[in-house]
Amino acid sequence: MSGLIRTALFTIGLVIAGLAPRAAFAVTADELYQSKTIVTGQGEANRQIGFRDCLDRVLVRVSGDQRLLKKPDMADLRDKAGSFVDSFRYRDRLEGIPIHDEQGTHDRPHDLTCLYKPDILDKVLASLGSKPWLGERPTLTIFLATEQGARHFVLSAEEKRGETMRESFANAAGPTLMHVVFPEAAQLAGLGETALGSADMARLDRLAKQTGGTQALAGSIVWSDKELGWIADWRLADHGKTYRWQVRGVSFDEAFRVAISGAAQILSGNGQP
Repeated sequence: MSGLIRTALFTIGLVIAGLAPRAAFAVTADELYQSKTIVTGQGEANRQIGFRDCLDRVLVRVSGDQRLLKKPDMADLRDKAGSFVDSFRYRDRLEGIPIHDEQGTHDRPHDLTCLYKPDILDKVLASLGSKPWLGERPTLTIFLATEQGARHFVLSAEEKRGETMRESFANAAGPTLMHVVFPEAAQLAGLGETALGSADMARLDRLAKQTGGTQALAGSIVWSDKELGWIADWRLADHGKTYRWQVRGVSFDEAFRVAISGAAQILSGNGQP
């Protein structure tokens, strides 16, 4: 499919999506076929490191397939990562702060954004046995039970103790072009920690639509002194099947990244996380 036709299809999807509730979001080809990483300065050596990281990120962003990064062919692709970049730009993360002491521009952190042509990147995906995940990206309603010692709560849109968790979830969703929303406390009536853990996913999916989401992503995180981190369990239903996955001994930022990447893996049609 040519880049022009692909862009037109994305644009049509965006117009159609604007006529309905924004539970799912269309994305443009320009949004989809780009990625960003942080590099030190604008030197060639660090740029090549950035190109490799951006390639990893954009392949997962476009396909939703987390397994690509572990394929043996990725080693050769990373070695020539710069050849797939159509254009790139920098943004000084310390913009407005003068250079000080012995610091030079080569020492300053920069955002490196890489842009790719769809046709070229789609061929890379095809070489890995994958394909783009086109169409709308979902809005997931997060149903989360949290336990840390004596502190227990179900995350809601208003829960003050969960403010950093909501922010972390939103940050985790950004690279996948998915969105997250959280139920209000009143919508969680009858769904305490125990009830949430055993709640049928069909029920949660129905409730997700009432909160402005597309479907539910349900889970629990429990702090473990033994694991020196959180133990997180996740559930998501798709096409009549409920998928489950877990991560142990991680920060809650990483637990939420695993939740979102697992959801992307499933919803893109790439199977079990």
